[in-house]
Amino acid sequence: MSTEHSIIIESELEEDTGTWETLLSRVIPAALEAEGVTVPCEVDVLLTDDEGIHQINLEQREVDRPTDVLSFPMFEFAPGEPPTDDADADPETGLVPLGDMVISLERARAQGEEYGHGTEREVAYLAVHSVLHLLGYDHMDEGHMKAQMRAREEAILNSLGISRD
Repeated sequence: MSTEHSIIIESELEEDTGTWETLLSRVIPAALEAEGVTVPCEVDVLLTDDEGIHQINLEQREVDRPTDVLSFPMFEFAPGEPPTDDADADPETGLVPLGDMVISLERARAQGEEYGHGTEREVAYLAVHSVLHLLGYDHMDEGHMKAQMRAREEAILNSLGISRD
């Protein structure tokens, strides 16, 4: 039985983002399920371009450059210890608000091309990467935590049939 999560996707872009909304509505709940999240959660996603994500990066993190994805967790979870009860749920919605993710589709396209696996896999990867951040994973150290996060990302993407080819 899958948990009903609310994935709210907004776009600052002129283009039709229906393809990405469909992909994200499949990938984000799968990542939550793979991480053992058993309570209904809300994740807010903003699709933007390099200029948009640059502005958010500057305002929120004082980093004066664009990036591919930003994650703004609502809570501090430990990796592998996701929310399992509704103690943090919004009383009005009954959903645990995990936080926000911002994805630059412009950067995802460039990186998908650069890495040779295409935009769809790159957007899926960035979404899974962000979900893991919302659930407490970090990769600021270049050692164990980064390796743990990469292993989870690959396992989740492989379970969805989204490979590097």
